[in-house]
Amino acid sequence: MKLRILKILSFFLFIQIIIVSVISSFPGFIEHYYSQNFFLMVSKLQHLQLFWIPFSVGDIFYVVIVFWIVKWIIFLFKRKFKPFRLIIYQALAFLSVTYFLFHAFWGFNYYRNPLHVNLNLDPDYTTEELTEFTCDLIQKSNLLHSQLTAHDTLAVDYYFRKNELQNLVFETYQEFQNENLNLRYPYENLKSSMLSLPLTYAGFSGYVNPFTNEAQYNTLVPKYKQPTTMAHEIGHQMGYAKENEANFIGAIVTINSKNDFIRYSGLTFALKYSLNDIYLRDPELFSIMKDDVNPGIFKNYMEVQLFWEKHRGPTEFIMKTIYGNYLKVNKQPDGLKSYSYVVALLVNYNKKYNLYQSTQTINQ
Repeated sequence: MKLRILKILSFFLFIQIIIVSVISSFPGFIEHYYSQNFFLMVSKLQHLQLFWIPFSVGDIFYVVIVFWIVKWIIFLFKRKFKPFRLIIYQALAFLSVTYFLFHAFWGFNYYRNPLHVNLNLDPDYTTEELTEFTCDLIQKSNLLHSQLTAHDTLAVDYYFRKNELQNLVFETYQEFQNENLNLRYPYENLKSSMLSLPLTYAGFSGYVNPFTNEAQYNTLVPKYKQPTTMAHEIGHQMGYAKENEANFIGAIVTINSKNDFIRYSGLTFALKYSLNDIYLRDPELFSIMKDDVNPGIFKNYMEVQLFWEKHRGPTEFIMKTIYGNYLKVNKQPDGLKSYSYVVALLVNYNKKYNLYQSTQTINQ
């Protein structure tokens, strides 16, 4: 690439950083012009181009990028990092193009209105409201658990063939309705990741490629966890970039599934977050409430926990540190800990819209 072009791209990187810094201060502007308009058009084109391909183009994209970077670094060592000035321009030009594509295709969604603003929800809630909500979750989770197992001490087993859970989650998105949430998902652009083993050792259940807008899920994760992971990643695809908001989307969609196993995954997912929040507020109350939960539900939780403990290592620590800093850079100041915001969304969404709107008629 000509030096002049490299210089222009390098200079453009700093211009972009300034522009993004300014625009990110206007979430309403981003919400209207980017998230609700430009992004939806771009993502629809991406889904049309890629949904029919049975494997993840995003996985291949990352493998090629990593291979190219490693090859470039080896070349630099052979050349003893000479000429140094050219190397700097090459690196900055690469970052400039990546930064531009990231924000154009998906990244500006980090700076949109908070979800509680779009849903007209109160961002705060009392311990009493949380307790009432959690008691209701315990009752519904226990009831469904009892329907899916022979005894309350048994974990729910997920005997599903390949892609069956994926198809059920897609159908659930098709059925879910809330005019305040743009969750129309006409093209199933959800892929099983070919990088599931590296994802496992990095500590991730799935990811969305911001350049292809494909959602990938880790096929090695216990099947009990996969429905909420899939729904979470689709939430990212829909433009809900923040982790806590994607967790909320994953919960409300799966909770309203017509399939008992998908719904159980969603209910117990929400229950876990609610119980954790109660523990932080009132440990004694937590001790009382957890005894009301069927032991088999905790066995499903333990199944997931043991899976991650089995694969825990230095790779996970490094990747989680990098990802935590990435979240902070993208307007999530609490990093991975900001996930607790999902409880506020769940409690107040239930007060205003009824969290179980699609399941009431099913269970009658």
